[in-house]
Order: sequence, then structure tokens, then C-alpha cells
Amino acid sequence: MLLAVDVGNTNVVIGVFTDTQLRACWRLATSHDRMPDEWWVQLVVLSQTQGFNIQDVEAVALASVVPPLTSTFVELARRYLAIEPLVVNGNQELGLPLRVDNPSEVGADRICNALGAIERYGAPVIVVDFGTGTTFDVVDATGAYIGGAIAPGITVAFEALTRRAARLFTVALEPPSRAIGRSTRESLQAGTVLGYAQLVRGLIRCIREELGQDAPVVATGGLAALFAPLVPEFLAVESDLTLHGLRLAYERTRQRSRTSPN
Repeated sequence: MLLAVDVGNTNVVIGVFTDTQLRACWRLATSHDRMPDEWWVQLVVLSQTQGFNIQDVEAVALASVVPPLTSTFVELARRYLAIEPLVVNGNQELGLPLRVDNPSEVGADRICNALGAIERYGAPVIVVDFGTGTTFDVVDATGAYIGGAIAPGITVAFEALTRRAARLFTVALEPPSRAIGRSTRESLQAGTVLGYAQLVRGLIRCIREELGQDAPVVATGGLAALFAPLVPEFLAVESDLTLHGLRLAYERTRQRSRTSPN
């Protein structure tokens, strides 16, 4: 079994694979203060609810954009599973050329998203990941990662607005029935949700124009389902895309180690 851990600024998404099958998946709030033993206890309890023993894990793959938690999960793997985890980064040979100015700057989650999307939809392909930030990752027709875009996540943007505007207040982030709001609640939802959907659609249009072709678009991340009805360009919503990319990164690293000379 493979333990795949995607550490983001808002959530830690953990999956357990048996071969290529995702056996269990959990989305937990990111906490910088938890120690390795606290995460481990939670994993033990969660795995028991799914009917298996986390001690049976034979490999660990980690994609993290939170450096302190990278160290936390590396220590967890070493201490409780006696495993040296694969920590994905832009300097590894994963069969995904990174044709950008500085490959080491590409986030591990973005690399995994690209790997997972290519496996399912081929190349070219565009991935939109709705998280703390909203990232657009672009793979060209040759299967190379060529960059993308990063926008503030909708939750981050909305919280910043309501904090700084004294007369505005928090509302549910859900699509309103009309773009012309007739109350503060409707106006906030129209500007935030409908406006953000147009931001996504506009960037997809710009990316496709630069690519010169209508590449399929895959959505992932915690808020992808909110925008799926509002962005007709989405071919699919893949909530576990990053985890599957982590699995591919591990499989390719293992295969390369087996075929490389001693």
C-alpha cells in the first residue's frame, strides 16, 4: 500500500492506494502546530474506520507547499513506518519536462496535477485547482509542463474584502439567482462567485489562445464542485487528481530506481 499526502495551506489531503486503486481518502484541516505523533494517531483511527491497518503501508509519497509540515510528515514516515518518503519536487525525473524559467519553483501539487491529468486526458491539458490560491497548470501537446497562472483563492479574496469593508459581512459562497443583486447578500454572491467564475473562464480562454488549440480543462481542489456548473469549459471534476499524480510520481521513481545500474 502507498500512503499519499498532499499538504496544502488550507487542507491536508491523505489517500491510501492499493496498487492503482484509491482505497481511502481524507481531507483534514492544515495545522502547523500538530506534532508527528498527533498526525499519526489520527491516521491510525481513520484507517481503522476503513477496515485496514495503517502499519501495512509500504511506501509514502508527499507533495507539500508548507515547509514546516513537510518535515513533520517526513518524520512521521521515518518514525512510525520506517520508510524514507518520496518528497516530490521540480528537480526530479518524473517523465514530465518542466519548460519554465526555474523548475525548482514549481509547486509539488502542480507537478502532481499535471501528471494525473496527462494520465487521464492526454496532452495538451489544462488543470484548474481551487485551493487557498487558484492555480492554472498547462501541459502542451508534447506532454511538457509549460507554466500557468496563480490567482487568489475565492475564500481568501472574500475574507479580505469582508475584513476591510466595515459594512460588509460574510455570506454563504453559493451562486445567486441573478447577477444584479438586490440585497447586500446577493451583491456579494454575484460579485464573488459569478465574478470569480468569469475570471476562471477568461484565463482559460487566454491560455487556449496562447496554446493555439482547445485543450481539455480539468478542475480539482476543495471548491471545484462549486464552480463546475458555472464553467462550461470544464470537461471533468477530479477531486482526487493530486493524489493520483502522487501515485504516478512514486511509481515512476520506483521504476527508474529498479532499472538504473547499481
